[in-house]
Amino acid sequence: MPKNFAGRPTTDFAREGLFNVLRNFTEIETIQILDLFAGTGAFGIECLSRGAISVVFVDIAPLHARFISENLKTYNLKNGSVVKQDVFKFIKQTSSAFDFVFADPPYDLVGLEEIPSIILNSTLLRDNGTFVLEHGKRSDFSNHPNFIQERAYSNVRFSFFKK
Repeated sequence: MPKNFAGRPTTDFAREGLFNVLRNFTEIETIQILDLFAGTGAFGIECLSRGAISVVFVDIAPLHARFISENLKTYNLKNGSVVKQDVFKFIKQTSSAFDFVFADPPYDLVGLEEIPSIILNSTLLRDNGTFVLEHGKRSDFSNHPNFIQERAYSNVRFSFFKK
């Protein structure tokens, strides 16, 4: 990662745990994925390396977008595309739909608690699609009507939602 990278990458331990759980929900080789607040792009790049049909990475930071684009080229991952844009603007403007949406916003993001409803009430997620939100241990989404489970890996939490 670049020295001036402003982000909190998901740990390898937590990401591997997430992929172990995902095997119960879907076959990665059959889905189109959206990676919001993409940061390093590690989640989406791993999805591509595991055979995902495509991944769209969205991050507003020019350094993050450039880093992801460079890694897609370096690893010859042709089914990835990068959108340098505010995530919330992207959600409002896109007409694309995905089978799986992953979001890893800053844990202290104002409005973090609204993200599941924003995603699930948009057209981003196809029917029966899965949304996973990464968050810190202080957030609890278990009362959301579309919540199905939470997994914890040290201080990292993944909340799963189904449309």
